[in-house]
Amino acid sequence: MNLTPLIREITDADIDAVVALWHAAGVAKPWNDPLRDIAFARREAHSTVLVAEIEGRVAASVMVGEDGHRGWVYYVAADPTMQGGGLGRAMMAAAESWLVGRGVWKLQLLVRGDNDKVKRFYEHLGYADTKSSCFQKVIAP
Repeated sequence: MNLTPLIREITDADIDAVVALWHAAGVAKPWNDPLRDIAFARREAHSTVLVAEIEGRVAASVMVGEDGHRGWVYYVAADPTMQGGGLGRAMMAAAESWLVGRGVWKLQLLVRGDNDKVKRFYEHLGYADTKSSCFQKVIAP
């Protein structure tokens, strides 16, 4: 069995598998429409969704983009049966590479305050808690 992932940009054929992955990995939330988020990320060159394909199926993902100042990642997910095997690390490295290729030098991400396991994952990868507060306002349905 070949477990070396092929990391590439999402295609239309991957969308259902990516949405299923996000639900299985617990990164999809009821207040976010994954189909809308994927379409929005793919609409311009400033963002995309990267997937890791293993043996012809989507095993991991990351949504990555830049806003002209910083890079951001969302929906970092790995198949729950493959977690702990380096897929998350590989997806973050791919996102970082995607951003560096566009001249972006700083990457931001959001982690829910009570998600200690994910905080430790990112700290292990060299990310630091900036002790910033994130404010949000929904301005369109």
